Amino acid sequence: MIKQAITEEGYYLLLMGELDLSMAEKFNEVVEPLAKEIGKKLTINLKELKYLDSTGIGIFVALIKIRESMDAPFIIQDVPPKIQRLFDITGISKFLTIEQSKQERKEG
Repeated sequence: MIKQAITEEGYYLLLMGELDLSMAEKFNEVVEPLAKEIGKKLTINLKELKYLDSTGIGIFVALIKIRESMDAPFIIQDVPPKIQRLFDITGISKFLTIEQSKQERKEG
């Protein structure tokens, strides 16, 4: 499931559950138009994401390429340890800007 909001800075998405082959098409329908929006920051919060497979990783790689080609901000927030490990193993963590959300910093 995906919750989305528009903030002063840009677009904010909260991913919940799983990002796998069964969710990929729905996620792409939501995120791809936002990712191609010039001049808007794209923030994706993963704190509620429980599972990510190779399809989901491929989506993040595509998002990185889109955002880098536009020189547009792309932020990943509150990455669960298991997901962070996948990002590290696949090597895409070095291409992501990963941070804690303000709410997570207050709670943590």
